[in-house]
Amino acid sequence: MNKKIFHLIFILFATSCSKNSLSESELFLDTFESYTSLESHSSDYIFNQNKLHRFDIYISDNNLKILDDNPSAENYVEGSMIFENKIIKKVGIRYKGSIGAWVGCLSGTDFLNPSGHKICPKLSMKVKINWNNNDKFYGLKKLQFHSQNSDNTKMHERLGYWMYRSFGIPAPRSNHALIYINGEFNGIYANTEHIDGPFIKNQFNDNDGNLYKEIWPIDDFGNPFQKYNYVNALKNKEEIADVSKIMRFANEIDSSDELSINQVIDKWIDKDQFIKTIVVDRRISHDDGFLHWYGSPVSSFTNHNYFWYENSLYDDFQLIPWDLDNAFDNIQYNKNSVIKIVDKWNETSNNCEGFPYGVGFIYQKSAACDKIIASYSSSINLYNRLDQIFKDNYFNMNNINNLLSKWSNQIESSVIQANTKFDLQEINLNDWKNEIEVMKNEIELSLN
Repeated sequence: MNKKIFHLIFILFATSCSKNSLSESELFLDTFESYTSLESHSSDYIFNQNKLHRFDIYISDNNLKILDDNPSAENYVEGSMIFENKIIKKVGIRYKGSIGAWVGCLSGTDFLNPSGHKICPKLSMKVKINWNNNDKFYGLKKLQFHSQNSDNTKMHERLGYWMYRSFGIPAPRSNHALIYINGEFNGIYANTEHIDGPFIKNQFNDNDGNLYKEIWPIDDFGNPFQKYNYVNALKNKEEIADVSKIMRFANEIDSSDELSINQVIDKWIDKDQFIKTIVVDRRISHDDGFLHWYGSPVSSFTNHNYFWYENSLYDDFQLIPWDLDNAFDNIQYNKNSVIKIVDKWNETSNNCEGFPYGVGFIYQKSAACDKIIASYSSSINLYNRLDQIFKDNYFNMNNINNLLSKWSNQIESSVIQANTKFDLQEINLNDWKNEIEVMKNEIELSLN
């Protein structure tokens, strides 16, 4: 259906009846053919780097008010999604985010305890396709649209995940997408792959293992967690909840000594893969990732923004990076002291005690104080060799300029559209282009 006709139909329906008339809305949605999942429908199409997809989300006024009144509750409401003139009805829709995602976008004033109604034009959203027993959508159970509110370049996620994946590290696919809500343009989002069963199937030959979110095998003192901690971190197979393998890994670390710990960790984690993950992490300055151990003088220290995949066939754990909205912030200068990692990944300071830093004097602890990360700190020659390979093949200015030029051209008109609609709440074209140039300059400086 032609987009102009699409909007005309919507306007006619919207103006010919009361806004609260669900029957007329249903009649409008019934004009679309239902989406049917086909074997030929691959998720590769949804994350195709050459595509700028449009997704239309329709929610009743009442359900939209529920979302807007309390976004941080992260409760699903029922809605519909239209993609390429095919509709999926009765999907679950909610806003999503962590503390950083809500800052400046909710009416509440305590950023450590997000609350209040929505005050930004857009918030990150999750669409649950299988909310009402729907089939998959292009092989996917969920879609995630990230607002990029803290990223003026609108490129952090897309470029960061592209770098991980290009270097052979399992990571989400990400491109840009245009989101319309109830027929109105809502903005440019990062369309970033959800880490779940379909992701595992796409990334790993073995796809029957456990997926954990944000739990390190051991705590910051090197001790195993309690069983319920691992169970609570499961993101699949919760009904079975067999966490015996990760507990065995943790116990083997706990019982090892200085002479045997490297051998134990090498048994469970592929050294090259783990160090490659660190290489990309440090090159893109993912300071809010697994290498940042947050805490306080009266609590333990933990890291976040990662997953583990546990192979079901043999003893192997694969780290999966996550949440790159603040990647590149500190690549050359200390622009974001809240997340800034002070120490190099393989060095320790302050006798491995926590220390305050940055805005709010948030405590952090050297990553190399952790037994797992510390086991790689002597592999600096391997790190340097892999770093050079990464720069030669992927993280170089010729490649980065080409990627950013291509992707910028893809979304430029939509940047203009967002600024035209939301004025000062969305970046204007000149400022956005300048942010891209600043990002490129800082990356280039980091390479020298």
